[in-house]
Order: sequence, then structure tokens, then C-alpha cells
Amino acid sequence: MRRLQSFFVGALAGVLLLAAAAPFAAAQSVADFYKNRNVDEYIGYSTGGAYDFYARVIGRHMGAHIPGHPTLIPRNMEGAGSLRLANWLYRVAPQDGSVFGTIGRGIAFDPLLIGKGDQFDAQKFNWIGSANNEVSVCVALKDSGVAKFEDLFTKPLTVGGTGTSADTDQFPRVLNNVLGTRFKVIEGYPGGNEVVLAMERGEVNGRCGWSWSSVKSTHKAWIDEKKMIVLVQLSLNKHPELTDVPSVLDFAKTDEQRAILKMVFARQVMGRPYVAPPNVPAERIAALRAAFTATMQDKDFLAEADKSQLEVNPVSAEDVEKLVKDVYATSADIVAKAKEAAK
Repeated sequence: MRRLQSFFVGALAGVLLLAAAAPFAAAQSVADFYKNRNVDEYIGYSTGGAYDFYARVIGRHMGAHIPGHPTLIPRNMEGAGSLRLANWLYRVAPQDGSVFGTIGRGIAFDPLLIGKGDQFDAQKFNWIGSANNEVSVCVALKDSGVAKFEDLFTKPLTVGGTGTSADTDQFPRVLNNVLGTRFKVIEGYPGGNEVVLAMERGEVNGRCGWSWSSVKSTHKAWIDEKKMIVLVQLSLNKHPELTDVPSVLDFAKTDEQRAILKMVFARQVMGRPYVAPPNVPAERIAALRAAFTATMQDKDFLAEADKSQLEVNPVSAEDVEKLVKDVYATSADIVAKAKEAAK
């Protein structure tokens, strides 16, 4: 009997403790939550690449714009072109606003185009914004034998890939299957930096799905010295600095090809996306979004970005969220054909 009484007393104490804590949690302000806290800023790629570089520069400034001024701690979680991080953010990460991350721009559409290994619903993520409306390119080393995009219809080009879901893998496969190019993808590199090292070692002869902003910030000398040739732009709109480089849409021969290419390359609008797990309290997501927007306008951040040659052309969280919903509303027949092309 005494044991039973002790059990009920303990259970009642637990209920009263939770009841007392609930008003406190509800009443805790955003500033109170973030004060003296570290916020983990995860990066879905290895160190040294453009996603890593962008995230670290943003992290040095964004905390000042979050109420309570937390310290942002960059953490790398590479794997499968950042699919590993996307799954972790959705299924494992704390859903309290203490964690967010940057993933590959195409990962949100992986359930549509790949449907293998993804464990998330992209429309339930909390999108924070994108640092860039991006243009990606395919490049070839000068001695590869490929001097222009049209050469790829008759000549093979070996390129490095970072994961089945990554742009470096998906983009050349789509070009092969939709337009008839002859890219050969060597998979398994942990990040773009390792692909570039593979180019230097002669393991591969090019890279497809390389952000122009990243090319400029890390290997502009290769372009200036004619060591590397830009073959094509992969986006819905051409970059003003690449007026002599054709757009992938220029090579579409049918309306169906054009529709598939538009669906695949729509992701470029969210060129450097930042995302938080689902179910984070709305007021904390609002604070993170506002802080991200403020960071994109911060003169000290812009000065550091300019010094580092990081292109900043931000896209709001609302626009990223709308883009994701719009792509998921694509007609089933085009989705099926785009999925087949991405294999």
C-alpha cells in the first residue's frame, strides 16, 4: 500500500512540475531562449567548399541580428550531397530553434527526382532564406578535348560527383538523358573541393553543376589563365557576367525538353538555402528569418563577402517556400520524365 501511495505521490509531483513548467516555456521570449546560447549551424558538405565558405561568413554576422545574440557554431555533416544532413534535420535535430543548416539547393526536390534515401517532406521544413539566386555552370579543363558544349554530343567528358542527389551528379545525368550529351560521372567525392582536387590530379576532366559564384571566389584564375572553359549555364536566366556562354535552355528542341529542364533548374533560385527542422516554434522561425534577412543587408557582412568574392543575391524565406511548393505542384507526367532523366 505504501508503495502504491508513493507511486501516486511521485506521479502527481511530476504532473505538477510539468504544469508549472508549461507557462514558463510559453512565456519565455525569443531573446530569453537565445541568450547565452550556442546555435548549431550545420553545413551539408566538407570544409573548404563554397557551401562551407558561405555558411561560415554568414555565421560570423547572423548571431548579432538574433534576439539574445547567440553564438553560431559551424558544424560540417557531409554525406550524399547533403542528403544525410537533410534527413538528420528533419528526423533527429532538436526542433526548438537551436539548430539550422545549409543543404544542397536540389535536395528539397530529391523525393520527386530520386526517391531513394530521402526521409523528409520538403514542404514541412522551415525555410530561412537563400544567400543567392544562383547560376551554375559546366566546365572542362583546357586539355580535355571539349572546347564548347556542342562537343559533348560526340565527345565524352569525365566529371566528379559528390552524391546521387547532388547537382554535380544530377545535372550531367539530366543533360545526358534529355539532350544527349556524353558526361561520365565519377561519384563518391565528399564535397566540391575534393572534385576540384581531382581535376588537379587528372582523375576527372571537368565539373558540371558548379556555382558561378563559387568558381569566381575559389578558381577565377583558372578562367583568366584559360586553364578551364565554361561550357554552359545551368539556370532559368543567364548571368550578366557570362553573356557569351549559352544557356542550357538554348539546346532544348521540344516543349517537353524545355519543361523538364525548367523543373530541374528551378532550384537555382534557391542557390544557397538555409533551413530549420519542422515544428520549431513560429516566433523563433520568424526571428531566424528576420536575422537572415538583416544579415544579407549588414554592411560588415557585405564587406567580408565582397572581400572573399562571395556573390550575394538573397532570396526571402517566403519566396523559397513558394518555389518548393510550385515545383511540387508540377504535372505528374513532367515529374515522371524528369525523374527518369535524373537517373
